Amino acid sequence: MEPADAAPAAPSPTSAVPADMPAANGDTGGPQWGPGLALVPERLQKREQERLLEVERRKQERQNQTVEEEKSDFFAAAFGREREAVERLLECAEPARLNEAASRLQALQKLLNDAVLYLAPYDVRLGQETLARLQGTLAERRQELQPKKRFAFKSRRKDAGSPSPGPAAAAPPPPQQPPSESLPPAAVSVPSGAGFSNLESQSLEMRAEELHQRDILLTGLTDCTIRLYGNPNTLRLTKARGCTVLCGPVSTSVFLDDCVGCVLAVACQQLRTHSTRDTRIFLQVTSRAIVEDCSGVRFAPYSWSYPGIDQDFEGSGLDRSKNNWRDVDDFNWLARGAASPNWSILPESERIVQWD
Repeated sequence: MEPADAAPAAPSPTSAVPADMPAANGDTGGPQWGPGLALVPERLQKREQERLLEVERRKQERQNQTVEEEKSDFFAAAFGREREAVERLLECAEPARLNEAASRLQALQKLLNDAVLYLAPYDVRLGQETLARLQGTLAERRQELQPKKRFAFKSRRKDAGSPSPGPAAAAPPPPQQPPSESLPPAAVSVPSGAGFSNLESQSLEMRAEELHQRDILLTGLTDCTIRLYGNPNTLRLTKARGCTVLCGPVSTSVFLDDCVGCVLAVACQQLRTHSTRDTRIFLQVTSRAIVEDCSGVRFAPYSWSYPGIDQDFEGSGLDRSKNNWRDVDDFNWLARGAASPNWSILPESERIVQWD
């Protein structure tokens, strides 16, 4: 008897699936790639990473811009309030009010100095111009308080000649004499000891008691050497040719205008240089120096010294440890990433260390 045929084996679960049909889980039997981004080609992954980095960078830029705008708005409000307060104080030429105005101007200058890092150049320029205008008004008000010695001197001469009515013909000579006596002081110095003007080939100096918190003007000088031993409030040098100016710490601002071939050593809160050529400036400044319509201006660190300069620095309120002498803004050069051709750093081999 032949054995019964064995029952056919039950088909395996996989045998019911055609060979060319993918499994339910998507497995085609090919190489395994891993989940998620592993299926994306490497080139696409890199592109996605770059896109995410760019999105983050733009987000950070917007945040930084928002912070700077908030700072700028705060500065504009604070600066405007202080400016109005100073203008009110300057409306009346009273010593106490002018002293308060000078103190507020120093605070206003410091506010601007601290804001230079985030303000737009145009806003910095407006602030500097406002400070210069207020400083000029303060100088005018202080000048109004100075006694007019020249007019008193002339009146005394006139009274001395009036008791003698007899020699009427002799009256003309006395009026000719006072002009000849008063002319040299007018040519040598600015009224009330506020500086020097219209001199050539002279060696000039002012001491601490003449300079203390005064507004000093040097104008129309040629081939002169001027030493200012002390702490003025402001210093203006205009229309100078071939001059050397050595100055102690200036509490607020130094202004140069129309200077050619000069040498200046000064410490200050702010330096502004306008229409100046071929001039060396040995500088200590707590804000950023500004040049405008200039050429051939070269900068080096402040190096002048004299007995008593430490006390003058203390009285000036300047931070002696802070010196931005090489940080210069050129209002005529707006190209980013390229140095201005109008100013440069003076090589160490050309820097003056011993002045006397």
